Amino acid sequence: MDSTDILIAGGGTAGLAAAAAFGTLGLSVSCVDPAPLDAPDGPDADLRTTAILQPGRALLEQAGLWDRLLPQATPLRVMRIVDAAGTHVKRDFDAGDLGDAPFGWNIPNRVIKRAFAERLAEMPQVTLLRGVGFVGRLAQMDDVVVRLSDGRQVSARLLVGADGRDSAVRRVCGIEARVTRYGQKALVFAVTHEAPHDGVSTEVHAKGGPFTLVPLPENEGRPCSAVVWMTDGAEAVRLRALPEEEFAQAVNARSAEVMGPLTPVGGRQAWPIVTQVADRITARRTALMAEAAHVVPPIGAQGLNMSLRDLQALIDLASARREEIGNESWLLAYARAREPDIRLRALGIDVLNRASIGGLGPLRALGLRAMHDVAPVRHALMRLGLGLR
Repeated sequence: MDSTDILIAGGGTAGLAAAAAFGTLGLSVSCVDPAPLDAPDGPDADLRTTAILQPGRALLEQAGLWDRLLPQATPLRVMRIVDAAGTHVKRDFDAGDLGDAPFGWNIPNRVIKRAFAERLAEMPQVTLLRGVGFVGRLAQMDDVVVRLSDGRQVSARLLVGADGRDSAVRRVCGIEARVTRYGQKALVFAVTHEAPHDGVSTEVHAKGGPFTLVPLPENEGRPCSAVVWMTDGAEAVRLRALPEEEFAQAVNARSAEVMGPLTPVGGRQAWPIVTQVADRITARRTALMAEAAHVVPPIGAQGLNMSLRDLQALIDLASARREEIGNESWLLAYARAREPDIRLRALGIDVLNRASIGGLGPLRALGLRAMHDVAPVRHALMRLGLGLR
């Protein structure tokens, strides 16, 4: 039987980051994922982008990952929120209020996954197995024996479930997850525009959900932004299927002209929107993280950054209590560190999303003014969003 310190089920962005971070501590790590190696530029490429906020960058630097991302990382210096219903209130939340660093950096998902896999290939203490999945576990007092889809069994001190919203690890552990469905999908694509984005991420609210433009590097010499358009699920499917000219008209009608004329480029994808929170994030010799533990709508760049906060808690514990990794008190400390924050953020994003779906224009505009126009409130909210104390 093979043995390792940490076995990570799930080779997505969070799982790969976890493998690098644990490996950087000198721990032996095996990361398994049933999917084959992604073809990042193929027809099924993930078109989404991810905003990595300041605390996430610090963790990725420690894991030796950040320098690989920096060439394609676009700084996010201003978060602009526009209420496009009636009053057309606009407010800017400027990272300069908190210091010299931007809020975060926006990076295409395919770039992140490729860079992380390249880092792991350089780490002799880390094994990445593609096309091999988690099947089951036998958790004992001192270790957990993990069964893999290729018939192998691996003994580990800690099993990390980072295997997505339909987590097999969570299911095998008998952990339920509470799911809230909104009937929404997020339509994701990219656009070019005449004016430079100047590091401004713009969230346009109207009935149905936000329309968010997030800065990207130039596309063929033109300013470019990623778009996440949250709307009714059936409407998202209809929009995705429109001919190019009709789709461009719909995009410009919804954008409230915040960036001038927009020209869609590349493909389009639609992703379901839910809030999902696991009832607990630990079992014997097992920790859940990332979407195995929580899924939230793409508002406020919280998705991967919540996952990185999970990882930071695990790494802090592994550093401080190395000999105790995976035991009962170690896992209890992880749950205490993360579960309150997970539930608070999931609830907050749920409230924001419901307010946007409902099209509560006057109330939303009033709330936006209240959040922005009083400086201590504005600064506190920005620090909360970043996960800073």
